[in-house]
This record gives sequence, structure tokens and C-alpha cells, in this order.
Amino acid sequence: MIYDELKQAVMDGDQEEVEVLCNRVLEEKINPVDAVQKGLIKGIEELGRLWTEGEMFLPDVMMGADALKVALDVLGPELAKAEAEGMKRETKGKVVIGTVKGDIHDIGKNIVSAMLTAAGYDVYDLGINQDVEDFVGKAEEVDADVIGLSALLTTTMPEQKKLVEYLQEKGLRDKYKVIIGGGPTTSDWTHEIGADGWAETAAGAIALCEDLIA
Repeated sequence: MIYDELKQAVMDGDQEEVEVLCNRVLEEKINPVDAVQKGLIKGIEELGRLWTEGEMFLPDVMMGADALKVALDVLGPELAKAEAEGMKRETKGKVVIGTVKGDIHDIGKNIVSAMLTAAGYDVYDLGINQDVEDFVGKAEEVDADVIGLSALLTTTMPEQKKLVEYLQEKGLRDKYKVIIGGGPTTSDWTHEIGADGWAETAAGAIALCEDLIA
């Protein structure tokens, strides 16, 4: 069954195989929502479970998340059509994440992004060196629930504060939960800038999103 093949390809982190299978989904007119829910997401959830139990390593999860991104790129147009017709795929929430302007560190952010994907969230990873306007623009575009900002330098931490202030200026502060992370950040800094939460680890970020969206 193609769903089992999709699940396995994600677990193997095999981007080429995922792309081939997703093209088969399109050619054979298989419901793309089912392909995601019954195949791709099952694979990333299983990877997340195995990682939590210590049977898989973090690079395996990140390779699986990359394979999932390839799949969603291929299936994206058909998924959009399906959602327009009322066949929405289940998701725990939408998270826009990135590293703030002036900062090019991304290892921690990539881990959080991969683990949130594995936990069942739609994650929109903007990458590094992002303006506050980029975060908010993407959040508005995808109707996000959470905006996550990573800062690994003390000199770039003020960008996290700037985003909260930007949301307030635009009258959007109540629309999004803002979470922060990164080496020099602390829960005290979170309170000082008026963010909604802080996590020291990837597992903590997932628990934080669960609490905030709930």
C-alpha cells in the first residue's frame, strides 16, 4: 500500500523516494490528504516516538522532517485544493519559526523545527537572519498560532523584544503566541519583553506549544 511506502520513506529520510511516491499519488489521483495523514505523518510521528524512547538519533528525525518538506512541496497545490473543498488535514497548530535578524545560528532552531513537525504541527521555517516583518508577514499569510524566535547572540536578543513591540503596534499582539529560545535567553527575559513562553530544549518547546495552543 502506498501509505506504508510513504511512511517508510519518511522514516528512512529518503527524499528521492518520497518525491517519486508523491508523484505517484498525483498520477493515480489518490487523495493527497490521506497520503499525508495515513502515510507521511505516520512516518514522522513514529520517528518522533523512537527518538523519545532513545531508539533513533536526532539526525534521523531531522532527515525525516526534510523528507516530509519535500513531500509537502510536491503535494502542496493538491492539498490546497483539497482544503478549499473542505478536506482539511489534521494539524495540532501552525508555527512560524526562525532565527532573528543579525543572527546566523540555526542548529537549535532546526532541531526544534524538526521535533515540532514530528509532533504534528505545521511548521514554517523562515531560516536565519529574519526581520520582524518577515515573521509577522508569514504568520499572517498562513494564519499561524505561534511565532517562535531563536537568538543565539546577546546582541540579537533585542530583536525578540522588537517583534513583540511590532505586534503591539500593528494591533496583532493578541492574535499570536510568541515563544523565544536560544543560548542566552531566559524565562526572566521572556517576562521582561512580554513574550508568552520560553523553552530551553526542543522537548520543552513542544510542551510549550501544546500548553499555549490548548
